[in-house]
Amino acid sequence: MSRKVLVLGEVRDGSLRNVSFEAVAAAKTAAEGGEVVGILVGQAVSVLGSELIQYGADRVVVVEDEKLAQYTSDGYSQALLAVIEQEKPEGLVFGHTALGKDLSPKIAAKLSSGLISDATAVETAGGNVVFTRPIYSGKAFEKKIVTEGLIFATVRPNNIAPLEKDETKSGDVTSLSVEIKDLRAIIKEVVRKASEGVDLSEAKVVVSGGRGVKSADGFNPLKELADVLGGAIGASRGACDAEYCDYSLQIGQTGKVVTPDLYIACGISGAIQHLAGMSNSKVIVAINKDPEANIFKVADYGIVGDLFEVVPMLTEEFKKLKVHQ
Repeated sequence: MSRKVLVLGEVRDGSLRNVSFEAVAAAKTAAEGGEVVGILVGQAVSVLGSELIQYGADRVVVVEDEKLAQYTSDGYSQALLAVIEQEKPEGLVFGHTALGKDLSPKIAAKLSSGLISDATAVETAGGNVVFTRPIYSGKAFEKKIVTEGLIFATVRPNNIAPLEKDETKSGDVTSLSVEIKDLRAIIKEVVRKASEGVDLSEAKVVVSGGRGVKSADGFNPLKELADVLGGAIGASRGACDAEYCDYSLQIGQTGKVVTPDLYIACGISGAIQHLAGMSNSKVIVAINKDPEANIFKVADYGIVGDLFEVVPMLTEEFKKLKVHQ
């Protein structure tokens, strides 16, 4: 059964986030041969339409307005609802990001639709689109289908592989004029904390520190290792509570959920709260002085030792490997 599926392309700092391409891949599966239409919302974002098409969208609809330069749920809701009214899709796919988690339930409520959130896989069976999502803090998974109405889902970053980019693919990029009005909040300025390196939620490699790093300076060896591997830095709640790092790095049930190809846990005991945020990583390496630490129960590889000795050794070995590549 072919369907028309709309996909929200998420833009950050003038570029499409990788989760946008993953959402297109999920939409392709859900469409079952039907049309996948990308949506771009913002200011001066139409130039990104061709890239969304090269990753699998058939065409793109753009809503541009200076009031959409910064995300607000009111502004984006008005833009998206106008596109949905025009296109009348059978499905919607967003990324399960901070923006997607805020916007999707509002859109679902406006449309009187259900919502399947945080999907990690999508397939079709018997004419239905089947979404897999984690429950009980990742201890189990459930499969869900939409029995009637709009198929609406958000997909977790780093779980659904994007389609291979085809730079020869082309399609229509059209603009839709929408009057953005009655905004209850107007963002005048965004002040970001200084951040370097790879986006944590989309990183293929994450190096995380816990209370075992002992201080803010204790993260320095971890940052060096992350830089060598082209990865991002994360932290346990314990490290954040101890003020070794900012809470924006927290991974866990009350922090970010990450699913990188490689997760290196340094000085992290493995509290259940932290495991909920990283246990679905493809390969987990644990470094801890305590051989009985809970983190070793979920690790694929465990190193019992002082992280301040082990991490620099790993960094040097990875540097040698990169030289010989």
